[in-house]
Order: sequence, then structure tokens, then C-alpha cells
Amino acid sequence: MSRASTMVTATFRFYEELNDFLPAARRRQDFSVACAADATTKHMIEALGVPHTEVELILVNGESVGFDCRLREGDRVAVYPTFEALDVSPLLRVREQPLRTTRFVADAHLGGLARLLRMAGFDTLYDNRYHDREIAEIAAQEGRIVLTRDRDLLKLRSITHGCYVHAIEPAQQLREIMDRLDLARSARPFSLCLVCNAPLRVIDKATVLEQLPPSVREQQQRFTTCDVCHRVFWEGSHWRRMRAVLDESPQAAGSAPTISQ
Repeated sequence: MSRASTMVTATFRFYEELNDFLPAARRRQDFSVACAADATTKHMIEALGVPHTEVELILVNGESVGFDCRLREGDRVAVYPTFEALDVSPLLRVREQPLRTTRFVADAHLGGLARLLRMAGFDTLYDNRYHDREIAEIAAQEGRIVLTRDRDLLKLRSITHGCYVHAIEPAQQLREIMDRLDLARSARPFSLCLVCNAPLRVIDKATVLEQLPPSVREQQQRFTTCDVCHRVFWEGSHWRRMRAVLDESPQAAGSAPTISQ
């Protein structure tokens, strides 16, 4: 059998931010590529550089399909990211089901983002010693969204929910994730420990007086603590800086803060 008979040609078009993963010559336009005769939409989308976790909807010749659809000669494939304003509920989304709770696991390069997400009240696991396979395993077992700047990590088959983080600076990364996932109603700023991700609880000032600097004893009245690392938090300058970061993101506005260190 000749090589030509084992190949088919399909035409692809990627939309919105999915174009960021493509070379400039293929962005925001139709382009044709040769595919193996048994190639699936998932295989070809990732072969073209787009992680499957970034894709929400695939149309082949105008019909909604899943990742397992096998491509045929002449197919026209349209690939879309998550829709924010358009109701596509009648169509087949490539996710079997949404995650019931928004929780994250961040890779080794996103420690600053992990801290800011905890600041906003989102359960976020982070350890700079995590390996890719370990992150994938945690995400699968605990139903967490993977956050990374590593495209290859998001291509692991076991990862069903993930976000490629485009921004470089942690504050911009926070705004990107909050905007993209529409986290406004879920934010609970200053309810989690920034260090160990555990819930904070209110404590009586009298029980921590000996741990407080003189200026804090005089000026602050509200305190919380983490039962894991036993740090004490209050509304000081650190709190004000973090509050400013959250307030710059419109999605975080309206949520009352608890306490920070």
C-alpha cells in the first residue's frame, strides 16, 4: 500500500485564543494538513500545537463531534475554546462534565499565582517538587484544574481540565484565570492560608497577644489563624497590598475580605 493511500487531507480553523498556540501563518484562517487515515480530532489538534484541555467545542463539517472522531478526506474542522457569552448547550461539548468545585493544582513555575489564588479563596495545591505525572495524578484523583505554562503537560491523556497560563507576572496571571473561568461569584478573599492552603479561622486577640508586634497589638483587633502552620493573620500592610491586587480584577470585586497577615 502506498503512503498516499494511508493519508487524508483535512482543513482546520482555530478560533479566539486557540490561535496563540499556532504559528503566525496559520492563525485566524483556514489551512489544510495531511493526517493519518485513522487520526482522531484530538490527535490532530494536539499535533498542531493546541492542548486538548483548551478546547471546548469541535465541529467537523458543521456537526458537533468529540475528541474520538476519526477524520476523513476533505473534512473541515472548526475548533473553539470555552464560550463565555454564547450558549452552546445544544452542541456536544468535549468535556464529559464540568467540575463541581473549582480547585487547582499549579506546576512548579506558578508559585506566585498559587499564592494569589489562595488569597482569593481558591483551594490551590502547589509544590515546586511536583513532577508532571504527579500533577496529572493529583488532578485526576481530586478533580482539580491544572494550571501550567507547559503545553506538553496539558497534552497528557489523563488531564481533562486545565488552563495554559499566558501571562508572565503573577498578578496578571491571577486576572487572566479569574476572567477566563468567571470566578467572581466564587471568590472568598482571605479565607485560606497563603502558605499551606488550609482554611483560616477567627481567634480571640487575647490568645495571641504574645505573638504580636507592639504596633499590631495597638492597632489591630481582628485576627485569624491557620490550624496547620499556626501562623496568625491580621489586616496590615500585607493585607492592603493583596486587597489592591484583587480589586484590580473586576471578577473579585464585591467579596468581603476576611484577614491576612
